[in-house]
Amino acid sequence: MGVWVGRSRFAALVISGSVVLGLACASQAPTPDDAVTARLARGFPGEVRDGVARVRAATARFHNLDSAVAAGYPREVARCLADLHHGAMGFHHLNRALLDAQIEVERPEILLYERHDDGSYTLNGVEYIVPYSRWPRDSVAPTVLGQSLLRSDDLRLWYLHMWAWKENSLGLFANWNPAVTCPAG
Repeated sequence: MGVWVGRSRFAALVISGSVVLGLACASQAPTPDDAVTARLARGFPGEVRDGVARVRAATARFHNLDSAVAAGYPREVARCLADLHHGAMGFHHLNRALLDAQIEVERPEILLYERHDDGSYTLNGVEYIVPYSRWPRDSVAPTVLGQSLLRSDDLRLWYLHMWAWKENSLGLFANWNPAVTCPAG
């Protein structure tokens, strides 16, 4: 009996010590990811800050292009979208299996990559899209995180970028990012 009581007290000490340690850690400064998320979503309501955190958690594994390919995004994308005056969007890796009328924060239809001269890729953001065939052009725009998607009549879809991995001086949901470039040629 004495041994059991001793183990029981030991277990209680371990549990209470863990709780105290957990509370101490919770009161510390934000982790670097929390700080980045707060910086990216600065000026937006909590819903957007929470959404950026969720996107970053869900897409962190896609910094490795092989992980994105395994999840249904293509390895090769031929065209990098750039604008002479506003910067670039980069390469749009579209997961066609996600094309529907649903916008799911953690499951973006497109991953936005920058391809470097050495052939490496950097994940910069995501894009949410809904084809007009799934959400008619003449209806109210679909939304994600309180943001209305934009219309692209040329592409026949609704869309919204989120620069979840690369800060954008034009804004979190801007189309172009002056800090993104396309390969020469």
